Amino acid sequence: MTQRNISCWVVTEGLAGTENQCLGIADALGLSPVIKRIRLRFPWKQLSPYLRCGHQWAFDSAGDSIMPPWPDLVLASGRKSILAALYIKQKSRGKTVVVQVQDPRIPARLFDLVTVPQHDPTRGENVVTTTGALHRVTPEKLVEEAAKFPALQDLPQPRAAVMIGGNSKAHRLGEESAAKLAARLQELTADYSLMVTVSRRTPPACLDILQKALADNHRVYFWNGSGANPYFAFLGLADLLLVTEDSVSMTSEAISTGKPVYTIPMQGGARRIDQFHHLLQTQGYTRILPQEGALETWNYTPPQDTATVAERIKALLEERVKT
Repeated sequence: MTQRNISCWVVTEGLAGTENQCLGIADALGLSPVIKRIRLRFPWKQLSPYLRCGHQWAFDSAGDSIMPPWPDLVLASGRKSILAALYIKQKSRGKTVVVQVQDPRIPARLFDLVTVPQHDPTRGENVVTTTGALHRVTPEKLVEEAAKFPALQDLPQPRAAVMIGGNSKAHRLGEESAAKLAARLQELTADYSLMVTVSRRTPPACLDILQKALADNHRVYFWNGSGANPYFAFLGLADLLLVTEDSVSMTSEAISTGKPVYTIPMQGGARRIDQFHHLLQTQGYTRILPQEGALETWNYTPPQDTATVAERIKALLEERVKT
């Protein structure tokens, strides 16, 4: 079996954060996967992954079909994808290599391979532990994307990329916090050009505060969601990065660049995300953005999580061919 003829499905419930992790692995393997976005019926929708019987009735026709011919490889991520992954593993009778991305919260031995970030507890012989979330960032992609935005290349160096999230289950971005962040960013423009992006979760009132504070500053490029997305260009052209602490994905992508990454504190928190940030800080990847003063630079070896997972999968596929 060569990479050219490996068939691959990416199975998720359609959330961008989980889907992109699987697509990152597929990219690293040189595969063009078929994307399967599934929907579950009641009660499987509510009880996944713990209800693991009656597979044939679990899938809602509103989602993509899970039917043979079965692929050589399944990359699944997200709680609701687990039932589909186990169903394919059972029905393919060992033909399909099934990889579950993120902690399934059920025994890892049920899958061929499980990949979890270090702040999750699952461990085992078939578990790959990563520094953070998997992603699609590569040095080649960053160079390619940076070339598409000449206006960014015209910004004076040094440049700082600022990635701002918003409200989530664990964190909140309030107007007072946004005003403090805006003031801190204004201060930083004395030393850096800023490339600022917000997310769909950024509250409109906070976006307005940030835009007004940074308006008409020739050292600021502010992307508010209109036109082509310069996110990867930001990562490629920045000398350092500032990321709000609500997003494991954005932080993981930021540290993959090998550049200094400052975490912007937010209101709220959660045990798993707090542990993620604590580990990155103690391992030398990130630091907390100071409330005032100059920023520092430091060096570290960026994680190669996605490539590491891809190599394990290659080995599994080769073993499957031999048997």
